[in-house]
Amino acid sequence: MPLVVPGITSTGSGDKTEEWSNKLVGKKLSDEFNDETNFCKKDLPQQCRVIEPGMMVTKDFQPERLNVHLKDDGTVSHVQHG
Repeated sequence: MPLVVPGITSTGSGDKTEEWSNKLVGKKLSDEFNDETNFCKKDLPQQCRVIEPGMMVTKDFQPERLNVHLKDDGTVSHVQHG
């Protein structure tokens, strides 16, 4: 799991994508709870889609939608808005 430390691995620009990246990258999504290695799906923004490896997605751009990309093992690899 990559080390993500706010203020050290981030610029502190207040960017929403960077904020979500700091919260999610390296964690698995859980249906029930948050801890050091899991993030609860219910705490994701309303406009969010979880993208698994090989999954087909539309190319429509929605600036407020958070795209959460997963690795094969289910951990979050990166996030982006759009």
